[in-house]
Amino acid sequence: MSDAYKQAGVDIDAGERLVNAIKPLAKSTVRPGADAALGGFGGLFDLKAAGFADPILVSGADGVGTKLKIAFDLNKHDTIGIDLVAMCVNDVLAQGAEPLFFLDYFSTGKLSERTATEVVGGIAEGCRQAGCALVGGETAEMPGMYRPGEYDLAGFCVGAVERNNMLPRRVEPGDIMIGLASSGAHSNGYSLIRRIAAENGAAFDGPAPFDASITLGEALLAPTRIYIKAVLPVLTGSRVKAFAHITGGGLTDNVPRVLRDKLLPRFDDDALGLPPLFEWLREAGNLNDDEMRRTFNCGVGGVLISSADAVDGVISTLKDNGEDARIIGDIVET
Repeated sequence: MSDAYKQAGVDIDAGERLVNAIKPLAKSTVRPGADAALGGFGGLFDLKAAGFADPILVSGADGVGTKLKIAFDLNKHDTIGIDLVAMCVNDVLAQGAEPLFFLDYFSTGKLSERTATEVVGGIAEGCRQAGCALVGGETAEMPGMYRPGEYDLAGFCVGAVERNNMLPRRVEPGDIMIGLASSGAHSNGYSLIRRIAAENGAAFDGPAPFDASITLGEALLAPTRIYIKAVLPVLTGSRVKAFAHITGGGLTDNVPRVLRDKLLPRFDDDALGLPPLFEWLREAGNLNDDEMRRTFNCGVGGVLISSADAVDGVISTLKDNGEDARIIGDIVET
C-alpha cells in the first residue's frame, strides 16, 4: 500500500522523517503548561500549570499570503515561519492575551524535507520569541495541487488572559496612540508590492532601490516583528486601554476595530513619516496617502492606546523592553 501511495506522489516515509527532524525544534519551545511533544493525535496544554486562575481563551488563525512567492523565488524559507507565528500571536495580543500554544499546517505538492524543516525551524523561532509552545501541526503532501517548489502555510494560536485584564478597555476622546515600529512590510500588501516591483523592473535578488546595501528580497522577507514580550508587561493595570495589530487594512482599518462607535483615530502625519521601503512603494506605485495607509503598516506594526497621563510611562517601559515606540496621534470624536 505504501509503495502504491508513493507512486501516486505521496511519500509517507518522508513525512515520518520530517516529524523526527522537527521534534527537537518543537522541544526548544517548551514552556509551563506544555512539553511540546510531537507525534500524538492532539496537542495538550495545562492552563493550571501555566498559572491562570480565571482565564478567557483567545484564539487566532492566519497565513503569510503572497509573501510566500518571494520566498519561493529566492529559495529562502528559514524566516517565513516567523511571519506565520507573528500574524497569529500579535492578533491574540490585541485581546490582552498571552499566547500559549501554536499549531501549523504545511501543504505542498511534493514534500521537500529540507524546505519543510527550514520552514518549521522559523516557526519554532517565532514561538520562542512569543513564549508559546509548538505543540503540533499537520504536513500534507498533495500531488497536483501546487507548482513544483511551492507550498502554503496556515497557523493557529491559542492564548489566555485573566478575565479582568481583557482588552480593549473603554477608550475616550483625548487618549493617545503609541506606535510600535515595524520591521518592514510584515506580511501584508505583498500582492501590490510584487506588482510594483514587476512594473518597475526591480528584481528581488538585485539591490533594493532604497538601500543598495541589501537586496530587495532581503528587505521584503524581513520577518514580521513579534511584540509579545515587550507589550505584555505594559498591559497589567489600566495604563493601556487597547492594542491594534496593524495587518490587512493597514492603519486606517485596524485601529478603529478597538474603538467604540463615534470615535476615530487622528494620526499625526509628521510623527508617522515613512521609512525608505514605504517611500519607494509610494513613489514607484504612484500611491496616495490613503492608499498607503489602508494597504501597508507604513512603518507601524502595532498601536497601543493609553490615557494622556500614562503615556510617558508606557513609552518608557516599551523602550526599556527594546521597542521603538512613539506618539503617532490621538483619539477624537466623530
